[in-house]
Amino acid sequence: MTVAEGTALGRLAGLVECGGVVVLSGAGLSTESGIPDYRGPTGRSRNAQPMTYQRFVGSEQARRRYWARSHVGWRQIGAALPNAGHRAVAALERRGLLSGIVTQNVDGLHQAAGARQVIELHGGLDRVVCLSCRERTPRAELDLRLRAANPGWAADAGQINPDGDAVLTDEQVEGFRLVGCRSCDGVLKPDVVFFGENVPRPRVERCFELVGSARALLVLGSSLAIRSGLRFVDRAAALGLPIAIVNQGATGGDHHATLTVDAPLGATLTALTATTAPLRAQ
Repeated sequence: MTVAEGTALGRLAGLVECGGVVVLSGAGLSTESGIPDYRGPTGRSRNAQPMTYQRFVGSEQARRRYWARSHVGWRQIGAALPNAGHRAVAALERRGLLSGIVTQNVDGLHQAAGARQVIELHGGLDRVVCLSCRERTPRAELDLRLRAANPGWAADAGQINPDGDAVLTDEQVEGFRLVGCRSCDGVLKPDVVFFGENVPRPRVERCFELVGSARALLVLGSSLAIRSGLRFVDRAAALGLPIAIVNQGATGGDHHATLTVDAPLGATLTALTATTAPLRAQ
């Protein structure tokens, strides 16, 4: 580790060790688990077009394409394991240094690593919601129902997009059968916020309240390129909170940052946990 990196790590540890830190995490934290992102180093070489809410609700063909691709992609997302970065965040929480985690990710890897105080800003791919009766069911259950509805259907994909769907051809999608809600036969949607869809207001307010009561904000693996996450950095800045950003590449919140660290998340956060101790009772 160079002197410059050591100095940055020391400043990062100094910000975290007093506790009261809120973490805001993005897709860059999960790339080391094999889940690609849109805007980081793994995403820049791809030309992924995310599904929008308007297309999903407006076209059965769009839903067929989404669910066929997601049915294949879910195998990779569902099998992903927490990486060193997720484990480090969970360790910081166990030490009493974090007051909460707001994640823009939909992969559930914070919780799988043992973190408990997690707000999933954009929802979770491990759940499905009916757009008619609003019943929520496990994604694993839908996976079994889709397998039963499509005996003999199989498609291999060489690329998985950040929102968990695989890249398939029109021929692979053709013939894939959808299933409806088990209770009312309504349209099923992953319990995530699509592009063009608003994050539920109560969830946003919970995040603002968390930031409002924080001592510092730690951004991990987010380019902050969209308002959904950047608004919490703006709020922290307006409150005069220290803001540290650990990300590979520049972010939309760098002008607010007290400290920026451009480095791999797993190694950096592992080193951070090695230099911090549990918060002592005041």
